[in-house]
Amino acid sequence: MGNDVIIVGAGIVGAACARSLAAAGWDVTVVDRGVTAGGTSSACEGNLLVSDKGPGHELELAQYASTLWKTTVADLAEQLGTGFPSVEYDPKGGLVVATTDAGARALLAFAAGQRGAGVDARVLTIAEARELEPDLAPSIAAAVHYPEDAQVQPTIATEALMASARRHGARLLENTAVTGPLLDSTGGVAGVRTTTGELRASRVLVAAGPWSGEVAALFGVHLPVRPRRGELLVTSRMRHRIFHKVYDADYVGAVGSDDSALQTSSVIESTAGGTVLIGSSRQQVGFDSRLQVAALSEIAAKAIRLFPFLAGAAVMRSYGGFRPFMPDHLPVIGEDPRLPGLWHAAGHEGAGIGLSIATAEMIAALMRGLPAPIDASPFSPARGSLAPHLEAA
Repeated sequence: MGNDVIIVGAGIVGAACARSLAAAGWDVTVVDRGVTAGGTSSACEGNLLVSDKGPGHELELAQYASTLWKTTVADLAEQLGTGFPSVEYDPKGGLVVATTDAGARALLAFAAGQRGAGVDARVLTIAEARELEPDLAPSIAAAVHYPEDAQVQPTIATEALMASARRHGARLLENTAVTGPLLDSTGGVAGVRTTTGELRASRVLVAAGPWSGEVAALFGVHLPVRPRRGELLVTSRMRHRIFHKVYDADYVGAVGSDDSALQTSSVIESTAGGTVLIGSSRQQVGFDSRLQVAALSEIAAKAIRLFPFLAGAAVMRSYGGFRPFMPDHLPVIGEDPRLPGLWHAAGHEGAGIGLSIATAEMIAALMRGLPAPIDASPFSPARGSLAPHLEAA
């Protein structure tokens, strides 16, 4: 097979994969029916988190990603120069708090398990927590500091990774929808049909976020990626009063839940531009993009419980987006055993920004026949935990 690949999706996962493969000398074409960062990657907070993941395979992928981000940011700055906007990488750390005694017990037990898996999770006294965040409500019951958590501006980070990929020779076709597969004489992938013509390649990588299931269906395979809607509020600019990513312990439960009903928790942080981002919600409503007023109301009320001063803050705007939910809570990274030449890098839900560059390194190694940097089998499309959902289609 030739060293050529078509990547479907110009979000951050597709852009990162394009960069890693093009840098390795591969012939890469990225196709998107919209524009770079036009979907989920521009409708999120830019989280680079280990704090919300319990011991297991996703945490291992996040820990690997954490080792890559600082170097990647420096490499992008050197390659793209000062004329390209900063990706606003901020290793600010996270502060997770509980507001009830029951929540405190659960948080401390969760953090203990993480420490056993190598996460730097530091239990603080309430006084120590308020030294880190002086405006934090005094009524919290427990707090854990995660120095390894960080942040980027997700749209700029996506555009930077794509610009780097193009500097390495990758081609980008925006406003070009994939309409079906091209197959070779053996039934394997030979490229794609698009609204602007045929593109040939020996591999096609589906990296279309929550729309990956729709793209996979064009190739005749079922991929159980579902959209999970999330909402965010953005305040007007103010002086810097929140210094970490601060969230309540309910966020961890919402991340790992299968419930399709509305779930909200407080996730609050300042941005480089002086605004405050306030999230978050999770709700399975399909691709319904209508304003979710009930979710925004709950988000605002919970944020005020953590930072009472926010009651007087002006909300500048709100926005929402779709996260690619997988039923076994793991992204799918690797070749599809049902169709030779079809690959997947999807299903990261709310962790796609942080996990993007690690996913790209995994894909680049696997496509080149090299050992993956971490065990790839838990993320394989052929993994056992995914099989029941494939059979149920």
